[in-house]
Amino acid sequence: MKKQDNLKKLAVVAVILIALNVFSFFAFKRFDLTQDKRYTLSQTSFSILEDVKQPLVVDVFLEGEFPGEFRKLQTETRQLLEEFKAYNSNVTFRFINPLDDSEGSDNDKRDLIYTIFKMDNPIRSKQDKAEIEKSIKEIPDLDKALMDSFAGSGMMPARVTVNDKGKQSEAVVFPWAIATYEGRSVKIPLLKNSMAASTAQKVVGSVQHLEYAFANGFNTISHAKEKKVAVIKGNGEMPDLLMADFIKNVRENYFIGTFTLDSVAKQPTQTLEYLKKYDLAVITKPSETFTDAEKQVLDQFVINGGKTLWLVDEVQIEMDSLMTDGQTLAFPRDLNLADMFFKYGFRINPTLVKDLQAAPIALATGQQGSAAQYTQYPWYYSPLIFPDGNNNPIVSHLDAIKFEFANGIDTLKNGIKKSVLLKSSVYSKTVGTPVEVNLNMVEERPDPSQFKNTGNIPVAVLLEGKFHSVFENRVLPFKDKTFATEGKPSKMIVISDGDVIRNQLDKNYQPMELGYDKWTNQLYANKEFLSNCVNYLLDDNGLINIRSKEVNLPVLDPQKVYGAYDRSQFITVGAPIVLLVVAGAVFTFLRRRRYAK
Repeated sequence: MKKQDNLKKLAVVAVILIALNVFSFFAFKRFDLTQDKRYTLSQTSFSILEDVKQPLVVDVFLEGEFPGEFRKLQTETRQLLEEFKAYNSNVTFRFINPLDDSEGSDNDKRDLIYTIFKMDNPIRSKQDKAEIEKSIKEIPDLDKALMDSFAGSGMMPARVTVNDKGKQSEAVVFPWAIATYEGRSVKIPLLKNSMAASTAQKVVGSVQHLEYAFANGFNTISHAKEKKVAVIKGNGEMPDLLMADFIKNVRENYFIGTFTLDSVAKQPTQTLEYLKKYDLAVITKPSETFTDAEKQVLDQFVINGGKTLWLVDEVQIEMDSLMTDGQTLAFPRDLNLADMFFKYGFRINPTLVKDLQAAPIALATGQQGSAAQYTQYPWYYSPLIFPDGNNNPIVSHLDAIKFEFANGIDTLKNGIKKSVLLKSSVYSKTVGTPVEVNLNMVEERPDPSQFKNTGNIPVAVLLEGKFHSVFENRVLPFKDKTFATEGKPSKMIVISDGDVIRNQLDKNYQPMELGYDKWTNQLYANKEFLSNCVNYLLDDNGLINIRSKEVNLPVLDPQKVYGAYDRSQFITVGAPIVLLVVAGAVFTFLRRRRYAK
């Protein structure tokens, strides 16, 4: 009877387990028990995953022996990718060590070289593919070729210093991933550079950025380009070479091309119709006056819902001239845009922002052998903008952004919503023009008390709403049957410095990464800031909002760890062994006592 009862209980348990398995198969649910909901994907990520119908492979290069902080980044990356995979089985990933020299790793290295080459150089035909694969098979030194491929693609390794109880060593880490979908590949940065931040702080910021980085990468390769960006030319704007990295970055997600306003003089209405086919117009540091007809074209583009990114200098001064002559004159620049800006609800003043929180400038101060010796000085006309405390997704969690001869922006009341994205520090003020600017100013040591109640000057502003035409109740420069005085809902971002978008050139006159200063070896967040601006103005699926996600990652205090190193070792290693020995001795004693008779 007892045996039958046990069999019944066993059968009931088996049925319950089978039912739970069947239910769990059809009713999928994951639980995120972290306080900050770190592993709960946003709705935007879900939308992107829904469109992934074919295998999407992610190669992550965070594999190997490296410091504990990067092991934390490795763990967080793996867990996030597991979350992506749980919601879409088409997402697969693997962790690869590019420095692996074990047997059988050569084929993996060849595959990586081919993937990186294909990512930067689209393959046109099967013949090209066969020739490339053949040449890769014949590479004599795979390690060098792989490192060159990483460097050529901009995936530079991170060299980190490891401190272990006063002993320092250096480790090389590749904080990158490559996602491949239907033959297209995109690189995904896993480590965010932050000025004056420790490795642990960089990792915390990177974990904050992980979901956005992967979601943006997945979106890039799984969705065809749709939006069009026009880089406006014709009024002395910045040459493409000096904004090449920005163009390259935008091209990954959008169509981008040059649009000149020269044709406005002869064919204004046709020019306007062509411009309306674009979704965003980027105006970068114009130096020549706009005609009224050109203004009407840009105005009606805005009124018809076109987005605009203005990078405008209202003061004529160039760092190149200053470095060549040692001094120069800064004077107001007339672009004939003041009335249009005023109608939209802002004004760029012909002033220079002088900020004690400034980027350094490198000046030659002597000779060391055959090479010039450079010294860095604070340059107060290069404000270093930290968007601390601003929760707007465009600038949230960004590092410092470098400006150069920025102007102050005033916002005006006109019913348009305005959000100040970036502003100078508390210790800043405006300097009127014309004014002489001299390199000897690096020797100045201004008194902070002179900057009382003069700081927090806006230098980047977001405007959203239905704009009114500057030609409302005015005679039109040219006839336009589609002319409208009040526009559709639109957005624009105004930045009072054209050099924010400028990339430097290396010794071979090739464009360097936007935000990198080769003279001081500093990397600023200009590229990420401008990329966020474009994404915000054009983003329809809310991808930019993922950047506002807050992640609280606990980090050990190294000083406390080193101070209690021996005790920590005993607790984590010795104590379990002692407890195991004691438990074994007690168990043996009780067993002998019980069975001694």
